[in-house]
Amino acid sequence: MVNEYPQVMTIAGSDSDGSAGMQADLHTFFTRKVYGISVMTACVAGNSYGIHASVSLPQDFINQEFADIAEDFKVKATKTGMLADSALIKNVVENYQKYDFGPLIVDPVIMTKHGNMLLEESAFETLRRLLVPIATVITPNFYESEKLTGMKIKNDDDLEVAAHKLQDMGAKNVVAKGYHQDETQKKVCDFVLLESGKSFWLSAPYHHTTHINGTGDSLSACIAAEIGKEKGIEEAIRTAKDYVNMAIGSEISVGHKFGPINHWAPNN
Repeated sequence: MVNEYPQVMTIAGSDSDGSAGMQADLHTFFTRKVYGISVMTACVAGNSYGIHASVSLPQDFINQEFADIAEDFKVKATKTGMLADSALIKNVVENYQKYDFGPLIVDPVIMTKHGNMLLEESAFETLRRLLVPIATVITPNFYESEKLTGMKIKNDDDLEVAAHKLQDMGAKNVVAKGYHQDETQKKVCDFVLLESGKSFWLSAPYHHTTHINGTGDSLSACIAAEIGKEKGIEEAIRTAKDYVNMAIGSEISVGHKFGPINHWAPNN
């Protein structure tokens, strides 16, 4: 039958070294056995040493991508990645509300895992005002939770409060990732708050490696993939946590410096 196979979409930029962005999402979709569809928003030129150039795609082209996908495919779930400016965020929200692309998983790419700002303040405000309220699941890293809520998170109790604040902002389900910058820590703990009010912690070993590019992309992509296969939200989140942990823990030798996680590991 037409469109019977699970189809999942990523709205993101292309990362030329394949470690993050749209490429990480598509690696994850392939591994999780869903068909990956994409709306490309930008292109980044870079490698394991760093990013050296980027270009945003025209709004008319992005609109055409959305229209063509909606005309032909049955998208069961969608995730967002890096959305560089206010105009693009507004474009994505408008198209998502115009078409039926399933539940939305928002990876709010605002700050790096080291706390450096990636968005201009105006774009951040647009993301917080327009994109967060339509998220079925939101997956902020530690610093993004602080930025979105205006809190200084000092302990586990604070992270729980932040998750509730994110839910109050409109996100139905929250995966608030824990702090993972301490070389002495043994594990990373994330707090999950579901729409039902149920909450729990997910923990995994802390891996000492420079091969962590695409970790956040892959977590949100895996959640989208599992939802696309009609798994429940909680099961999708738990599967994604395990998937990323295995992918980080089985280092793959690619590039000279900062490398990708190993998308093959969960299948080994």
